[in-house]
Amino acid sequence: MQTVDGVIRARLHSDVVLIRQVAEYIISAGGKRLRPILTLLSGRALGYRGEHLFELAAMIEFIHTATLLHDDVVDESDLRRGRKTANALFGNAASVLVGDFLYTRAFQMMVTTRNMTILEVMAEATNIIAEGEVLQLLNIGNTDVSEDEYLKVIQYKTAKLFEAAARVGALIADASAEQVRAMADYGMYLGTAFQIIDDVLDYSGDADTIGKSLGDDLAEGKPTLPLIYTMRNGSSEASALVRDALENANRDRFHDVLNAVQSCGALEYAKNEAVKMAEQAIASLQSIPDSEVRQALIELARLSVDRSA
Repeated sequence: MQTVDGVIRARLHSDVVLIRQVAEYIISAGGKRLRPILTLLSGRALGYRGEHLFELAAMIEFIHTATLLHDDVVDESDLRRGRKTANALFGNAASVLVGDFLYTRAFQMMVTTRNMTILEVMAEATNIIAEGEVLQLLNIGNTDVSEDEYLKVIQYKTAKLFEAAARVGALIADASAEQVRAMADYGMYLGTAFQIIDDVLDYSGDADTIGKSLGDDLAEGKPTLPLIYTMRNGSSEASALVRDALENANRDRFHDVLNAVQSCGALEYAKNEAVKMAEQAIASLQSIPDSEVRQALIELARLSVDRSA
């Protein structure tokens, strides 16, 4: 990861000062770096030791960072990872345009591998991520969203990049079709589990630990799994409360909604669903040779659901 961070710093260079400032600000915020770690583990698990793996891992982080910049503008967020968002500090226009710079720089980095399949995978992934963003936008304030529709949004918007991160690591390792598919499945299940837990933490985490304000999803009118479960399985009063808060994107009702979500078992249900996804991720690794790296992938799946941030 030190090598990947070095690639990130080098590839952030631009003669335009504002691009360097905004990109450096959001990259230096840190974060879990799960997606580039996934690319590294995937390639290493399948025997690859070449330099292209670091470039691909950095490329994945650039795409993730670009989506964060755009997300925060769309969501009008002012806090991420415990500090001001780039749009709050530099403005919406700068955030959107630097996000575009990171997207295009990522594709420049892909080209260096001279691997057309990797280009095809990433072109499809970025397109589907954009579709997921639009699907989420359409669902704002929608109290009739089903669990399947929710899963589709998070698999498009979040898990698709996890899938791509794992897939490109396997592709650069020249793995078999079965192993590439296995790593892609692992990434999809891992990303789905990760996002479900993110949505759980919005109602059970600590603001300082998770680095954002609790109730952000409610304030943005996002029907996440804990809310969907409460509307379907909670008392009539709890269901009505959540519906009203979602339709009006009302953070003022957060504590009432929090009580409703907790009292009907929605958080336990959502976490159990995430655990099932993590178990499916682990089961996907059957064709991957046993090694310390494969064990790290197993541990990563477990950590994705057993976390507080």
